[in-house]
Amino acid sequence: MGKGIYEFEKITDLKDLINKSAKKYANEDAFKFKTNEPGKFRIITYKEFVDQVNNLGTALINLGLKDKRIAVISENRYEWGLAYLAAVCGTGVVVPLDRALPGNEIKSLIQRSEAEVVIYSKKYNEVMESLKQEETSKLKYFISMDLKKEENKILSLYELVDNGKKLIEDGDKRFLEAKIDAEKMSIMLFTSGTTSVSKAVALSHKNICTNIQDIASMFDINTNDTFLSFLPLHHTFESTVGFLYPLYAGGCIAYCDGVKHLAENIKEYQITAMISVPILYENMYKKVLRGIAKKGKLEKFQKGLKISKFLRKYLHIDMRRKIFSEIHELLGGKVRLFINGAAALDPEVEQGFNDIGINMAQGYGLTETSPVLTAGNGYPKYSRNGSVGKPFPSVEVKIDDPDENGIGEIIAKGDSIMLGYYGNDEATEEAIVNGWFHTGDLGYFDKDGYLFITGRKKTVIVLKNGKNIFPEEIEALIGKIDGVKESFVYGVPSNNNDDKESKINAEIVYDPERIEEILGKVEKEKIKEYMWEHVKEINKTMPPYKYIREIIVTDEELIKTTTQKVKRHEEIKKVLGK
Repeated sequence: MGKGIYEFEKITDLKDLINKSAKKYANEDAFKFKTNEPGKFRIITYKEFVDQVNNLGTALINLGLKDKRIAVISENRYEWGLAYLAAVCGTGVVVPLDRALPGNEIKSLIQRSEAEVVIYSKKYNEVMESLKQEETSKLKYFISMDLKKEENKILSLYELVDNGKKLIEDGDKRFLEAKIDAEKMSIMLFTSGTTSVSKAVALSHKNICTNIQDIASMFDINTNDTFLSFLPLHHTFESTVGFLYPLYAGGCIAYCDGVKHLAENIKEYQITAMISVPILYENMYKKVLRGIAKKGKLEKFQKGLKISKFLRKYLHIDMRRKIFSEIHELLGGKVRLFINGAAALDPEVEQGFNDIGINMAQGYGLTETSPVLTAGNGYPKYSRNGSVGKPFPSVEVKIDDPDENGIGEIIAKGDSIMLGYYGNDEATEEAIVNGWFHTGDLGYFDKDGYLFITGRKKTVIVLKNGKNIFPEEIEALIGKIDGVKESFVYGVPSNNNDDKESKINAEIVYDPERIEEILGKVEKEKIKEYMWEHVKEINKTMPPYKYIREIIVTDEELIKTTTQKVKRHEEIKKVLGK
């Protein structure tokens, strides 16, 4: 177990969280989003939000949905959070669904979850209409986030909010006074994967609230902060760290219009913090450096780095935001914290953001752990470059069966670990052994107790001579090549019978715009030659058994989950044509 840094307020469940926040931050901004009028935002205060949660929850109970399963699916927006908390704070079990799934998979998960109501945005009208006609699920109610009033037996979310308000005014306290059992399943989350193999993770209020308090012990978010909600809200990383934690801490939440609008949204909403994944931060940092180089200011930038490091180290004066004010202005001038998760971040990028005065924090966890197990907060005293930090106060984390380098499977125990996989005792018993959750990730602790991730147990390439290769390590090196967007390293058996080792190959995804800037308009063969020259340089830095033997170049993105994790099994099938 690690140690926290900050004092935090205890909460027993999510209902306790929103009630305490409504009291403490009543008139503070909780949400900020665009209206139809350009440049004008709609502000929702904490009091208004919690009143609407209570109104909607009361209306849902009035529909007979007490203790029922309530599915929620939409793009990131205010109504998602409203529906989620109305479902989970006294009504029943919330089932957040992946917004990027095709219609047939959405239907399958609604059937598997046994949801009796689905709350959705207009993007899913067609899927819901089909479900309505087929009558293959337990659904009794369809609730639209966009309809102003009921139409064709589709209920309006805001009409329900109004109905709930009237019910409360008439003395209905069923939702307001609902008792929460913090230890039973209240959130059902499906892991990424096809619907037949995706597992339903059962989480409780205690799981999530333990994690929120752990996060609060490491990070200092307050009423001056505005979070940009970017990653899909159905995923625990975004819903716990980017939604529930800011509400606990008194922050404000704004919604991203999409990756193309990221820089614009950061500026217009005056964002101070956000959580995301490596590919976004790495591309952002590359663009910053390219912009500096284009303006001929690289030498000035390098000089600024030396000066700021000297001032911090020897005089304890932090001038980073002033020295690099031009870069900060490009990001709206307010950003102070980036939180990375889902996969390892390039240490150079982590160091780079920290050097210019934006704290780059790294965390590690899984859906099954609510989700965060370890974190560093970006401050040198509490972080190590390349590490995902130390274990949170409430969890024990250790390395199972370490090898001679101290690398083994990361396992964890604590109150934020899931209840199990719903309806799948076999999978639960395989994952949780003697109280320890087996993550499937490999890593090691340094002498100071900082955790470093080396790769996934299932993705390690084991050569015939017994040596292990972590593809993520080589992918990080390829990612440094100018013009590379991302890469995928995989092993294939050698055709040479005398060769005891498998071949290490790489699929390299290039950025067409950047490649054109570097090489001009050229054929793909020239791009491959350019990449191969750089790969040969990488090979020189590694032992022969790790050499990349062949490469494929493409501008087609890798197959990923909605949290931008590469679906390795699907990608290798595509690459090998199987």
